Amino acid sequence: MNNLFSLKNEVAVVTGALGKLGSIWIEALLDAGASVFALDLEGAKVSDEFSKLQARFDEARLKLAHTDVRDRQSLEDVCSQCIASFGTPGILVNNAGIDRPPANSGKGYRLEDIPFEENREIFEVNTLGLFLVAQVFGSRMAEAGRGSIINIGSLYAGVSPDEHFYDHIQGFLKPPAYGASKAAVVNLTRYLSTHWAPHGVRVNTLSPGGVLGGQDEEFKRKFCDRVPMGRMATAEDLHGPLLFLASPASVYVTGTELLVDGGFTAW
Repeated sequence: MNNLFSLKNEVAVVTGALGKLGSIWIEALLDAGASVFALDLEGAKVSDEFSKLQARFDEARLKLAHTDVRDRQSLEDVCSQCIASFGTPGILVNNAGIDRPPANSGKGYRLEDIPFEENREIFEVNTLGLFLVAQVFGSRMAEAGRGSIINIGSLYAGVSPDEHFYDHIQGFLKPPAYGASKAAVVNLTRYLSTHWAPHGVRVNTLSPGGVLGGQDEEFKRKFCDRVPMGRMATAEDLHGPLLFLASPASVYVTGTELLVDGGFTAW
C-alpha cells in the first residue's frame, strides 16, 4: 500500500517555489522520494522554508531555476534544463500565482476603482501563465505517455470571499480577479484532463482553504469561526492531498477539484 504513494525516481516541477505554498509542495514531494526542479522569478527572495529544504537535500534532488510563467521561451529553456538535470518530469505542480493579502496591499481600492492593470496581472499569472506552463511541460509528459499535473486552485474558486473577514482592515478589499482567475483554473483543468487523458497524463486541481501563515488574530478568529473543523489549514494538512494526486494512488482520478478546506464549502 505504501508503494501507491511513493514518488521514488520521479521528477517533479514546482512553479512559484519561493512563495507561501511552494515549500509545502516541495517538501512533500522530496520526502516521498521525488527529485524537484523548482521555478520562480529572477530576483525572488529565497524563503526561509526553501533554504531549510536546500540544507536537507543537495542539488542531486533539489534545484532552483528562474523563469517567468508568462514567457514561453524562458519556460522552454528551463524545461530543457530540467530534462538535462533530472530527466523528463512526470509531475507538475502549477503553483505560481498572485494574491493580494492585507499585509502587502498598501492603499486599497473601492470595487469601482480597481485598475484594469491590477486585474490583468492577476489573470496573466494565475490563469494564462498556468496554461503556458502546462503547454510546455504537459506536452513533454504527453510525449512520454505519463504524468500528473496538479493545478493549485483556491477555496475562492468556488465561493466569493466573505468581506466580513477583512472589514477590520481599513481600506482592504479582497481582489475580485483572484477568485475569478482560480475559477478559470478549475475549468481549464477539466479541459486539459480530457485532452491529455488518451496520452496518459492526468490533470487535477488542488484547492486549499485558508492556510495558516502570519494572518492577524482578528482575521483568524473570524475565519476559523466559519470553518466546521474550527481552524485554518497547516502545511501538514496539504501534504497528503498533494501526494494522493501526484502518485499512483490516484491513477484513475483526472479532471477533478480536490477541496482541502476543513469543510468551509459544506455550509
